[in-house]
Amino acid sequence: MPKFLLESTFTIDGVRGLVNDGGSKRAEVIHQAVAAIGGRTESVHFSFGKYDTYVVCELPDHKTAAALVIAIRAAGGVHTRITPMLTPEEVDEATQTKLTYQAPGK
Repeated sequence: MPKFLLESTFTIDGVRGLVNDGGSKRAEVIHQAVAAIGGRTESVHFSFGKYDTYVVCELPDHKTAAALVIAIRAAGGVHTRITPMLTPEEVDEATQTKLTYQAPGK
């Protein structure tokens, strides 16, 4: 199953919810949401960097990943982006794919 990285930033209301719920409850909500759409959560981390949360999960496909992010953003509380992740072996396969490409202006 493809892996995805979800990076989220809390809104003011989201921070208030985090203060009320705590991190463990928010992580459980994430686990349940991912499982409900046929995925598996690998890890949930909170941070003080560019994003407030980082979630690595496996999801059935890109359409399911889009559905997850749309539902999260529609609920409010966080701004979320999702990035597909590749294994080293998938990158190996990609580098073996030969194609022709012309850079602009060349």
